[in-house]
Amino acid sequence: MARQKGIIKLKGTIGDITFYKTKDGHMAREKGGVEASRIANDPAFQRTRENGAEFGRAGKAGKTLRTALRTLLLNSADSRMVSRLTQSMIKVIQADLVNERGLRNVIDGEAELLVGFEFNVGGKLGTSLFAPFLGSIDRLTGEITVNLASFIPATMIAAPGGTTHFKIISAGAEINFEADTFVSSTAETAILPWDMTPTAVINHLNSVTANSVSPLFLALGVEYYQEVNGRMYPLKNGAYNPLALVQVSGL
Repeated sequence: MARQKGIIKLKGTIGDITFYKTKDGHMAREKGGVEASRIANDPAFQRTRENGAEFGRAGKAGKTLRTALRTLLLNSADSRMVSRLTQSMIKVIQADLVNERGLRNVIDGEAELLVGFEFNVGGKLGTSLFAPFLGSIDRLTGEITVNLASFIPATMIAAPGGTTHFKIISAGAEINFEADTFVSSTAETAILPWDMTPTAVINHLNSVTANSVSPLFLALGVEYYQEVNGRMYPLKNGAYNPLALVQVSGL
């Protein structure tokens, strides 16, 4: 793979060279590789097929999780979040000690490995929200909660420049990765001033199915706003909004 230079940027294929554009710029690479039929049938590529099956399973699981949290992710995700989440899902699948390689899955893996996953590397929850919070997942009742004691926003939230207001957001999700279905709910505070005034106690309840046998997730985040002429505008279109998985309950 090589980077294209010069004024004229090419797209398409010329001879054995393919020209294409990525987020990293205009690139070029030589055509090649093994035929798909050989990869699908040749015993020499058994490991490749196994890895491909698990990679596909990880990508599918990541998509289901993203869809369950879509309401929050619309304003709290970086451009490489999808690939980062897929890599994290692969680690979850690789922790499956029940099934053979190539057949490992999220259900028998360790979904708890996703705790701490940051959906936006441009604004991480771990370096933005310093107010203590308590997250809880009650599988019996289906109650997924997060509670924050009163705190002073200007000292406990490291907001980016231009911030005048903020709100705390959260979501609970119950995900059946085998059926690609989910139940989710969200909660949020009002838009609050980012100043030295202590907040009220914040209690979020996100309910899912009671006695669920699916993995359960709790996401917590912050959205930043800027007040202009009495109106609230999302700061930088959400580029710095943090959102992370703070609690996960697998099976």
